[in-house]
Amino acid sequence: MESPSSTRPRRVVRVRRPALALIVAAAAALVTTAGTTPAQADPGDLGRLSKLNKQIAQLDKEYGGDLAKLKDAQYGIKKARQKQRLLQQDLDSARIIVAQMAASQYMTGTTDPAVAVLASDDPDNVLNNASLVSHVASNQAAKVRQIERLVAEQRKAREEYERKVQELEKDIQDLRAQKRRVQALIKKFKPESPSSGMGGVTPRMLKVKNTIDIEFGPFPIIGCVRLTGDPQDHATGRACDFMVSTGGTMPSASGKAQGDRVAEYAVANANRLGIKYVIWRQRIYDVRSPGWRMMENRGGITANHYDHVHISVF
Repeated sequence: MESPSSTRPRRVVRVRRPALALIVAAAAALVTTAGTTPAQADPGDLGRLSKLNKQIAQLDKEYGGDLAKLKDAQYGIKKARQKQRLLQQDLDSARIIVAQMAASQYMTGTTDPAVAVLASDDPDNVLNNASLVSHVASNQAAKVRQIERLVAEQRKAREEYERKVQELEKDIQDLRAQKRRVQALIKKFKPESPSSGMGGVTPRMLKVKNTIDIEFGPFPIIGCVRLTGDPQDHATGRACDFMVSTGGTMPSASGKAQGDRVAEYAVANANRLGIKYVIWRQRIYDVRSPGWRMMENRGGITANHYDHVHISVF
C-alpha cells in the first residue's frame, strides 16, 4: 500500500490561473438551487423602520404613554431582522466554504490549500477542472443540502420580518383610527402624578391594587414600583404585577385560575377603573386597541408573564 510520503510519480495537470478562477466559481455555483436567489434586505428598510419608530414615539405621547403592544411589535421586528442578517451571513460563508473545500481536497502539503490554489504561480498539483467540478458534485452533497436549507430559511426569515412590519403598520393605522375614543379615555383618566407615602404608586393604581387584592387575593406578592430592567409603567407608579407563583415557576392549576380571573376582571372593568392595559400569559389587552394579542417570546416564565398578571393604569 502506498504511503502518503511515497515519491512515486503521479500525473498532474497544469491549470492556469484564469481556469482556476472559473473552477472555484463553478464550485460555488453548485450550492444554489436552480431558480432560487437568497432574499436580500430592502435598502429602504431602515428608513421605513425609522419612520415607524417616530410614529410610535409620537403616539406614545398622545395616547397616554407606554404603548406596550406596539413596543412588543418593535421587539419582534428587531429579532426578525437580526435572524435574517445572521442567516444571510451563514449562507454567504457556506458558499465560500464549498468552493474552498473543492480545491482543498486536491492540494498537498501543509499550506492552506485554498490560499495555495489561488496564489500559486504553478498550480500543477490541482487536478483538471472537470475532475474538480465532478468531485464537488459527488462529495459535497451534504454541504450543498445545508446551503439549500439556508436559502429556504433565509427566505422564510425575510417573509416573517415583512409580515411583522406590515402588522405594525396596521396596528398604527388602527390606533389612529380610534383617536377620538382614545382621547376621550385620556381625558376621563388624566394621568396622575407619582405619590409619596403610598409606596410611590399613583392614587388610581393604588385603588386598582386594593380592589384586585380584595376581590381575588391574597397573592404570594404584589409588585408595583420598579426602576430596573424594562420598568414600563412600574417606574412611574402606574403598574402592578399580581404574582400567582414565585421563584420563576409556572403556577399551579389554582394559581393559573386565579390569574385568569384577575385578567378577565381587569379587562371587563377597565373603563370604570382607568386600566390602560393588561398582560397575562404572553398576551396583551390594550383598551386603546381592544382585543387580546399574543406577544413576542421573551425567553422566560416571568418575562412572558406566565406567573403574574401585569396591570397598567392611565
